[in-house]
This record gives sequence, C-alpha cells and structure tokens, in this order.
Amino acid sequence: MPSPASSASPQPPAPARQGQSWSMEPGESREAREPGPGAETAAAPRWEEAKTFYDNLAPKKKPKSPRPQNAVTIAVSSRALFRMDEEQRIYTEQGVEEYVRYQLEHENEPFSPGPAFPFVKALEAVNKRLRELYPDSEDVFDIVLMTNNHAQVGVRLINSINHYDLFIERFCMTGGNSPICYLKAYHTNLYLSADAEKVREAIDEGIAAATIFSPSRDVVVSQSQLRVAFDGDAVLFSDESERIVKAHGLDRFFEHEKAHENKPLAQGPLKGFLEALGRLQKKFYSKGLRLECPIRTYLVTARSAASSGARALKTLRSWGLETDEALFLAGAPKGPLLEKIRPHIFFDDQMFHVAGAQEMGTVAAHVPYGVAQTPRRAAPAKQAPSAQ
Repeated sequence: MPSPASSASPQPPAPARQGQSWSMEPGESREAREPGPGAETAAAPRWEEAKTFYDNLAPKKKPKSPRPQNAVTIAVSSRALFRMDEEQRIYTEQGVEEYVRYQLEHENEPFSPGPAFPFVKALEAVNKRLRELYPDSEDVFDIVLMTNNHAQVGVRLINSINHYDLFIERFCMTGGNSPICYLKAYHTNLYLSADAEKVREAIDEGIAAATIFSPSRDVVVSQSQLRVAFDGDAVLFSDESERIVKAHGLDRFFEHEKAHENKPLAQGPLKGFLEALGRLQKKFYSKGLRLECPIRTYLVTARSAASSGARALKTLRSWGLETDEALFLAGAPKGPLLEKIRPHIFFDDQMFHVAGAQEMGTVAAHVPYGVAQTPRRAAPAKQAPSAQ
C-alpha cells in the first residue's frame, strides 16, 4: 500500500532559501555539502518554475463587463453562435417539450461553433488589446446572447461558452417569445441571427441587423485582426441609388450619381456599426498603432469607381468615416475578392451576393433592407418558429 507521501500529487521543486542550515551525513565533508559559488544562479530557474506552478493554480480573473450604454453591444442568437441543426430538426418535427428534453440530456456536450463564432472570437481579441491599452475604459465590445430558447437550455449554452473560453456574461432567454423588444434595452449596435423574420423585425425597429449564413466550405481567418466587409447601397447607405437603377436603368443611374456627387447619401442600417468600429480604431491610432490596428474595414461594392464611386467615398467623408479599403467591382462577382480578404463577416442586401460569398468560403450576412428585397406578402404562410 503506497504511503500518503507517494500518492500525493507532484509538488513543485523547493529551492534552497538564503540562510538555510544544512545537516551533514556521517563521513560527508562540509565542502561537498555546502553550496558552491554557482548554486544561487542554479536556484533561480527553480524559483521561476515554482512561481509558474502556483500562478497556474490561481483562478484567472475575468474582465469586468462594461455598462451597455458605454460599450459596442453585439447581440447574437444561439443558432448564429453555435451549430444547432439537429436540435432545430427536433424542435420543428417533435415540438418544444422533446426539444427541451433532448437539450437537458445533452447539456454536458458542447455545441459545435456556428457561423458567428469566428467573428465573436475576433471581437474578444480586439477587446484584449483595448484593455491592455485602456485598462479603465468601457468602450469595448460587449457580446450578448439573445435567444428565445427556454431557460432550461441555458445550462448547455453556458457549458458551451465556458468550453470555448468565451467571455459572454449577458444572456437573454425569452422562453419562446421574440427577443427583439430587448435589443434596445441592451443598447444593441448589431444583431446577428439565423432567423430571417427576427432580423426583419429588428430592422423595422431601426436596429442594425443581419441574417447570418454558414459558408459552403471552411476558410482560415485571422485570429489577431477583426475584418469586416460591407456592401455600400442599402447597407451603409440608403437604397436611393438602387431605386434609380431599378426604375430607370444604369445609364440614368450614372447620370444621377454624377449630378449628385457632392450630395451625401442618406444613411443605411449599418452606418452606425461602421461608426462604432471607426471609434474603436481611433483608440489604436491615438497610440500610434494605425498600421498594427486589430480592426480592418472594407467597402466591397458593385458600383463603378469612375462613374459612381466618388459619391460613395464623399458620403463616408461627410460622416467623418472611412474604410481601410474600398473595392469597386463594376458589377463583377464579389466572392473571389472576398476569398482574398477573408473577412470574419460580410454584409450585403442582395441574396445572390450573399450566396456568391458563401460559395467562396466567406461568412456572409443578409441585410433585409431596401428596394432589392422581395415584397412581403400581406398574409405570410404560417411557419414553425425557430429555437434561436
């Protein structure tokens, strides 16, 4: 039977202390027992090893959650953050009771990452840099899990968030009711969901929102720099110019843009989110870190540069905003360019651009705003609610 000492967990090495007395074994000389001139130097690594051992035992202190009114609040649904395809199938086919039972039985199994997961990880990487530079500032990203799931499902969501070491302290679980009414209370700057109807509700309430889609294939994205790509018209800008195209064609559109080049476009639904990103970028610029800024933004538009690009850039300038890169594609597909950019998320108001981005491995999000949207029917067909 092993002794208590032999069964104990391994202990860190204990370096000799200054002034420690030494007892000599019979027949041992003092010269052989006393530490030599290099003993103090040799002990230093052992001290470092012991310190590392005890530091790893101490619980890591999590940062304090900012007040919502001071932060850039990103609300994500559970199906945006995690893959819940099987759970959604059970909910749709077998109902809420079976769905909750399944979640409880599997609550110790973490969900797989969903389409918004890399985006959220990138937000947290930016927060880490901001807290290093501005320890007392609350002007950081604050991520809120916004879901109409039953509260009983919350344990599995919490376990999944802890499994991936995500810093998400704010949950809103509405037990089947729409969470949209809570978005303004959280001062939401952006809402991402897999439920298109919930996103439309948010847009109608004046909240920046988009339906997020998984890419057709996985592409490695940056872990140290948040990259966000925006379409222009009906995303950052209003749909004024798209209405001209649809009503009168491209030639009239080019004439209109040239005549109104110095008149800023009205703002679109995601202008405020770009503004928030720009505010955080300037916190890095003020520290001389423009070239090392962990946030990079892109304008990726079907506009032509020579015939209609100036108005887009002058509009951003009039707002005091900019994007790090501006890509005018003159109607060319956006997918191949996005494959090179590798953004964490790309926002567009037209589904065929979203689909093209998906095919090339980009996480794309549809903004249901403007004239390009399919008109809603007066009495939409009843569909099963989703477990967000």
